[in-house]
Amino acid sequence: MERLTPPRRAVAAAPPPLAGPPGESWPEGTHPPTEPEPPPVGWPPWMAPVALIGGLVLAAVGGLVVDLPAVALGVKITTSHTPPGVAIADTFVQDVAFVLAAVYCAQIGGRTVRAWQFGLRPPRTGWGSAAGMIVLLILSFLLFNVIWNELFNPGKEKILEQLGSNENAALLLLSVALTCVVAPISEELLFRGFIFTALRNWRGTLPAAVITGLLFGGVHVGSAPVLDLVPLAGLGFGLCLLYRYTGSLYPGIVSHALNNSIAFASLEGWGWQEFVLLIAASLAAIGVLVLTFKRLGVIGTQDLPVMHSP
Repeated sequence: MERLTPPRRAVAAAPPPLAGPPGESWPEGTHPPTEPEPPPVGWPPWMAPVALIGGLVLAAVGGLVVDLPAVALGVKITTSHTPPGVAIADTFVQDVAFVLAAVYCAQIGGRTVRAWQFGLRPPRTGWGSAAGMIVLLILSFLLFNVIWNELFNPGKEKILEQLGSNENAALLLLSVALTCVVAPISEELLFRGFIFTALRNWRGTLPAAVITGLLFGGVHVGSAPVLDLVPLAGLGFGLCLLYRYTGSLYPGIVSHALNNSIAFASLEGWGWQEFVLLIAASLAAIGVLVLTFKRLGVIGTQDLPVMHSP
């Protein structure tokens, strides 16, 4: 897999204000950002389903690599029950598979893969504006979720029971790391960073956001009640719009981590002190990972490539 090397920054004295893609406009009361926008990423739309299917297949194969040795060592795994430690390993392998599938598909055709193409760049709207959008998205999703639960009572999620978060401290910490740190990064890279970006080249932002949201909800079959897939699809749609208007994947990762932290603390029945600590720890861990990848050169501090004349 080719490394995501940072592109060089184009030298521009005063870049002009940006407009959205053809046929799109900025929300009423807002203005296009004045920071330079990277050129469109030319991933063809057909790569979106290929990346998703590839990620699921790779996750299934990776799951076998984890499960078969466990069974050989005497671990009892059935279709209705997977021991927590194995479930955590399987889920981690799935998250890694999502990232590998996205990066691999991005290289098809000999394309050069760079971190900024997946949205790993600072918000072009600035972090102040991005923070406001994050709060609006989370509050909107929580309100929709409350209304949905009152209307349909979808039932309690079983994912933390499957991961064994209530069995001991080690499994609790691993469950936190997996659901509040690893999953937000890997799922945002695949669904918003790659699938949404590729689908935007087909019919623009809104159709791409709707399809990506539905795929995002659908991939949670088995880990969430069926009726919860609708709110999750709505969250996926909102995360696409957040990526579209900030031009960065980081606000989506933060929003995803906040949502998962809220859900985790709620399912565990924690008080506000544990809830605040969970959010702080999750965001700090994500920040450490980003800084580590920057120091390794996987993510560059420079976010725009040099533009050459044809």
